[in-house]
Amino acid sequence: MSLRMLDAAGVTAAARLVDVGGGASPLAGVLLDRGFGDITVVDFSAAGVAYAQRSLGTRAEQVRWVAADVRNWAPEIRYHVWHDRAVFHFLTSTQDRQQYLQALDYATEPGAIAVFGCFAPDGPRHCSGLPVARYSSLDLADQLGTQWMVISHAREEHVTPTDVIQPFCWTVLRKHS
Repeated sequence: MSLRMLDAAGVTAAARLVDVGGGASPLAGVLLDRGFGDITVVDFSAAGVAYAQRSLGTRAEQVRWVAADVRNWAPEIRYHVWHDRAVFHFLTSTQDRQQYLQALDYATEPGAIAVFGCFAPDGPRHCSGLPVARYSSLDLADQLGTQWMVISHAREEHVTPTDVIQPFCWTVLRKHS
């Protein structure tokens, strides 16, 4: 779904992309396969980052890796694309969401694309033992504010390794210039 949403937004390999919470995800490797040359992966878990680096082998050197809490992260560069699969829905307090949104604003330039995969309104109330928030595309747009406009959205019935179906809402937004 991440690739489908990036494609729907017209994101090309020339884009500077940050994958928030992408530590153990295979997305960085797939993006390298597609010719992306400016990828940053930010994850709270140093173990998740190390796992992803090991799985990419020598290609891990082509990715910028950051072990940090995105709510307090201040990147040195700005990004064309912000990708978040399943981080934002874990932020259940107003303060956590505000800190995250400040990082999003700081890290993205005008015209940037943001891709979010969050639990849908009928999705689970807890994941990995933690409470989660659930969003429709309109709910997510309300959270991000008027500087972001929805340009695409889709629903996914994600099947976990234990065969549990988790409804996801995928939303692509563009930051106003």
